[in-house]
Amino acid sequence: MKMIEAKIEGLALDMTTNSPVVILAPTGLNKVLPIWIGHAEAWGIAMELSGVKSKRPLTYDLLRDVIDTLDATVERIEITELREQTFYARIHLSSNGQNYEIDARPSDSIALALKVKAKIYVNEDLFNISEDKADQSTAMPTDPESLRERLKKINPEDFGKYSL
Repeated sequence: MKMIEAKIEGLALDMTTNSPVVILAPTGLNKVLPIWIGHAEAWGIAMELSGVKSKRPLTYDLLRDVIDTLDATVERIEITELREQTFYARIHLSSNGQNYEIDARPSDSIALALKVKAKIYVNEDLFNISEDKADQSTAMPTDPESLRERLKKINPEDFGKYSL
């Protein structure tokens, strides 16, 4: 499986399902990968992207602090596969000369990567799946320009109201 580095292109709200979508884009390629996530996870990612700090540690802050306390480092996260309409991810950690791979949801992995400034990698095949298998009549457009336009129209309150 060939992994390519990706970045977060943005967050959007799929109006047909009222679900947040994180948009990943590979470095140097004109493709995107939308991954539908939960509202709480979208909130955590959005806070980190915008630099907003909470008064008390959130789940991703806690996870980062536990990793730091155990003297471990998040080397990278990988979005590895799509099975039965569910994306899978792996968090790669190192500690005291040992390497660990931890199964995780992509949304949690992405939020953690933002917290610790780790790189995000995606299985190259997933960018092709999103194009080949999308039902064009109901799917959100996945070309970068359509997504940019959609992101411009998103109101931050569309993700729900949470107090910090």
